[in-house]
Amino acid sequence: MAATSPTVRQRELGKRLRDLRNQHGLTVEDVAEKLLCSATKISRLETGARRPSLRDVRDLCELYDVDASTLAQFMDLARGAREQGWWTQYEDLKLDPYLGLEQVAIAITSYTMYYLPALLQTEEYTKAIIKAIAPKMDPDILLQRVEVRMRRQQVLEEDNRPRYRVLLDEAVLHRSVGGPKVMAAQLDKILETERHGKATIQIVPFAVGAHAAQDSNFILFEFEENANQSPVVFVEGLTGNQYLEKQADIARYREAIDYLRDTALSPRDSVMRVTYIKKIYTS
Repeated sequence: MAATSPTVRQRELGKRLRDLRNQHGLTVEDVAEKLLCSATKISRLETGARRPSLRDVRDLCELYDVDASTLAQFMDLARGAREQGWWTQYEDLKLDPYLGLEQVAIAITSYTMYYLPALLQTEEYTKAIIKAIAPKMDPDILLQRVEVRMRRQQVLEEDNRPRYRVLLDEAVLHRSVGGPKVMAAQLDKILETERHGKATIQIVPFAVGAHAAQDSNFILFEFEENANQSPVVFVEGLTGNQYLEKQADIARYREAIDYLRDTALSPRDSVMRVTYIKKIYTS
């Protein structure tokens, strides 16, 4: 459940710590100076990018002069945030917040222009993508990356799986990753996933021309109302990733999603387009 997720607890704790700081009229730099630490550390605690220590939370609560009951709540959140999700054993991925959010979201909307999202990839397609992005990667690390990506797909096998909508630029289907045989198998997996109701696929066709999405890849995560976790947009970059939570940012991406859905082929026509392109790879 989302309420017990270490990632959600970590982000809820950060939000509540930020609210307390703002209530006291303090800047991140003010807090860092009082606690003899860096402003970056305080900022990362508040954004949920850093796993909190119990001492950090205790010291911050003392600084903000919270009562004993509130302190106990914060310490419980801190202990929950320090629990280990299965993905934390792969620290080199640097996707701890992302994978935690993916595991507990009730709705995931993905848009991509370059390659298929991880939750839809076959093993061979995954290998080809990773090799293309990081050709000098150690073979053992490559195998770990593939293992993680395949394990992530279990989220779509659960009874309470998220509502998963995938918006794909048509170029993704024509970009021959790994060769025709790999692509044919990959497109077959897309059709199977859609057929079993695990995802809704919509293709943004070439005929649309320029369209609403300015980012080449982004994902909108949505959560249960009682999870104390606002929607999050994840934007992937070559050297760093962004996690956007401000209401204005979320609204802008929701607007882009609406435009994309309106310009994309219907789910039925999208299946027909994928089927047609699959035949090209097998001919």
